[in-house]
Amino acid sequence: MPLDDITEEQAALREWLLRTADEDGHAVIQVPGDEHAAPYAFTVGAWRRFGAPEAVVIGLPVDMNQPLLDTYVRRAAAGERFFPGLPYLDFFDGTPVVVERVDQDYYPLLGSALLLYPSGQFPAIQIIVATPDGHFPWSRQAPEGFAEWQPVLTASGLPESWRPGIDGP
Repeated sequence: MPLDDITEEQAALREWLLRTADEDGHAVIQVPGDEHAAPYAFTVGAWRRFGAPEAVVIGLPVDMNQPLLDTYVRRAAAGERFFPGLPYLDFFDGTPVVVERVDQDYYPLLGSALLLYPSGQFPAIQIIVATPDGHFPWSRQAPEGFAEWQPVLTASGLPESWRPGIDGP
């Protein structure tokens, strides 16, 4: 998205993103769900400010998105790095989360981030949250429809940076 071609509205959003990232370390964009897709949220500015991949979360209750993403950026800003396939148990009182690299084909979902990174050259991870009893979307024990509600944003739609049950959860 060349910056010369953006609308006034996009320019205002870009200014807000820059200001918020400078003041708070990142901005969180919330995208409401509808009958076809779950709500999702993502960070903008974490890469610019801290060299941490932007993060996206899909299918959580809307009031959980901001705290999860704020915690991720705060920890990344302090130097923590998140590795695909490793379970992290300290985001939601023991409910496991893992990360996966987001495939470039899904970057249009992160459209506002392209206002900060017009070349599209930034890393993005998806934070994938298990059910409270520890089942991830790809698990046979996951509730019906869970994989559609929290799709994995890789080319295959499955974890690609690890093998579930072998070298990851």
